[in-house]
Amino acid sequence: MTTIKPGPTPSLAPAQKLTLYYWMRLTRTFDEHMVALWKQGRGVGGTFSQRGHEAISVGASYALGPADVVAPMHRDLGTYLLRGLTPRRIFANLLGRAAGVTHGRDANLHGIGDLSLGIFGFISHLPHSLPAGLGAAMSFRYRDEPRVAMSFTGDGGSSAGLFHETLNLAAVYNAPWVLIVENNQYAYSTPIRQQMKVIGIAQRAEAYGIPGVAVDGNDVEAVYAVVRDAVERARAGGGPTLVEAKTMRMLGHAIHDGAEYVPPELLAEWEVRDPVLCYAARLLADGVAGQAELDEIERRCAAEIEDAIAFAEASPWPDPATIGEGVYAP
Repeated sequence: MTTIKPGPTPSLAPAQKLTLYYWMRLTRTFDEHMVALWKQGRGVGGTFSQRGHEAISVGASYALGPADVVAPMHRDLGTYLLRGLTPRRIFANLLGRAAGVTHGRDANLHGIGDLSLGIFGFISHLPHSLPAGLGAAMSFRYRDEPRVAMSFTGDGGSSAGLFHETLNLAAVYNAPWVLIVENNQYAYSTPIRQQMKVIGIAQRAEAYGIPGVAVDGNDVEAVYAVVRDAVERARAGGGPTLVEAKTMRMLGHAIHDGAEYVPPELLAEWEVRDPVLCYAARLLADGVAGQAELDEIERRCAAEIEDAIAFAEASPWPDPATIGEGVYAP
């Protein structure tokens, strides 16, 4: 069997735990304001909620080093933020402004990235970001650099042919690559039981002779522990790992999708496992922080997001004369 059990939860200092909470709370606050903006008709194009995914995007990316690279998806806002993309730049992008990441070429979370921050731009068709991340990992191995690449995909993406081709190649080349599969129960409107016969996506690693591990995607410390082990293994020459992080997409596929196909009782079951609220309760119960400290983090996040929205709405639209810029690589 290549399925592995996670090692012991790493000892995180109180400051580190509060850092994890801050990034999760910032992601949640961003998401709530973003959804509200679109419902008010102030958004441009479509948008995708992060609700339910905060612990995965934050916990996984917190395990990376500054020289590592990551290829996130449209529900990995926490990764973009933690790696250095500011709320101002992302909101400006969502509103199609010149100050956005794509300078008004896209009004979406799709496609945003910044190579100077080690973030690959997301490719909308899943799982087409995977070979890009693997290519970076292979280059690190060729140059004997102690760096790791991480890629994200979804449960639906794990049923596509390119997922298996990339996983096989990563195994053959023993690449320093970590693959996070966000199993949020639905690929758009298709439930996981209609996609695959296997009990868990982590099992698929066994066919390629690499480790696979499943983790509670609503527990940020558990996600961090599992991914940290995978990153350290990859950096030490141990090759790739498939991590299946299990969660629930709490809203529809995108802002236009009411998700009427999801049973209400399933959403209710997962609502009590809310990753942000549960972690706040855990920090309080463990004496890591008091309610006043958590409230201050929440106020700080709200101020940052309100500032980002004001900045984005005051930013200029792109100059039509620049439409031909950035089409081709220099």
